[in-house]
Amino acid sequence: MSSETDQAEGAQKVYSASALPADELARMTDDIITALKTVYDPEIPADIYELGLIYKVDIEDDRTVKIDMTLTAPGCPVAGEMPGWVQDAVSTVEGVQSVDVAMVFDPPWTPDRMSEEAQFAVGWY
Repeated sequence: MSSETDQAEGAQKVYSASALPADELARMTDDIITALKTVYDPEIPADIYELGLIYKVDIEDDRTVKIDMTLTAPGCPVAGEMPGWVQDAVSTVEGVQSVDVAMVFDPPWTPDRMSEEAQFAVGWY
């Protein structure tokens, strides 16, 4: 593992032991987050990053990006499509060689993972 970004309760933590230059790693991290914010659950008016559906982003030394994500519910109607949307969005980031998206359900998603921005978008704030 070269770099991981974990999103926990709306706070971003970056862990780095990367062979990539720090400025490139920071740019890629910011650009990946920006790309993730373009993907929306069609049933919820907030992006998947702000909803807290992205559990982990790992940028490998070879610029492969590994993403662990979840859904608001395992039976979500777009469960089969959402990983592809995430892969397509992150693949556009300069420097990314490939993207691997894993769907995980442990821990289960709960609304407390939502940012204030997402809570506002859905009318909970």
